[in-house]
Amino acid sequence: MVNIIWSLMAVIGIVYAMVNGTMEQVNKTLFESADEAVTLSIGLISILVFWLGIMKIAEKAGILSMLAKIFRPLIIKLFPEIPADHPAIGYILSNITANLFGLGNAATPMGIKAMEQMKKLSGSDKASRSMITFLALNTSGLTIIPTTVIAIRMQYNSASPTEIVGTTIITTFISTISAIMIDRFLYYRSVWRK
Repeated sequence: MVNIIWSLMAVIGIVYAMVNGTMEQVNKTLFESADEAVTLSIGLISILVFWLGIMKIAEKAGILSMLAKIFRPLIIKLFPEIPADHPAIGYILSNITANLFGLGNAATPMGIKAMEQMKKLSGSDKASRSMITFLALNTSGLTIIPTTVIAIRMQYNSASPTEIVGTTIITTFISTISAIMIDRFLYYRSVWRK
């Protein structure tokens, strides 16, 4: 559906440019944007490779397992229908740890694996309570180091690319707490109505 929407927007924009006689400006902007996108992507790759390397070092040093142990009791309480030793818990913890360091690209495969495990556990095509909670938690994305945003700010020559760290921590903390509260409220409201 999203592909159809984007395609329609592109077609409507091109037709509108042809009708208004601004096709030359569209072509110029299109090629400039493509060039900028490639430059930005190459810049982001170096930063992401650096932080993925740091994550690997943290994993080898036991920092990630320590973080997983810290978050494990909380995750087990947030997902009471998943057994404590189920593989989904490990994937959820890995996903949350990667998101903490702003590595959404590294967190995505773990999130997909967690969803697959939760789907197997529920045995249904409908989203389970755990899947909804995980989606809310993942979308709110508690982040300590917003590596991708820092990389983009560095790419555009920001005077202080890391000045957003404090506000990112506060904002993502509030969004995560809000997501959990709304998730629980909607869940218990649906239970009370039954």
